[in-house]
Amino acid sequence: MRTEERAGYIERLAAFVEQHRERLKELLRAYGPGSRPASHGRYALIGQPETLVILERMETNPFGLRSEWEKELETLFLDDLEFAWGPRIRLSR
Repeated sequence: MRTEERAGYIERLAAFVEQHRERLKELLRAYGPGSRPASHGRYALIGQPETLVILERMETNPFGLRSEWEKELETLFLDDLEFAWGPRIRLSR
């Protein structure tokens, strides 16, 4: 996240959660802990608190998220989360 985006982020994140509450519940039910997809070891991020931030970034700044993610982390988990969430812009290959 760029420095200029940090001011007021907690409020924006709370608004994101409120706006997508039902979608988040469905994501957790379908792909979260105890689900069939999760039992295969995939979708490990779903159910983790940081997932809310990742999903918000996926909707708000998908290119920035992927760019930063690829510098440090394996993309498989992000790809799985992107598939399950179904963002407006899909960046996975």
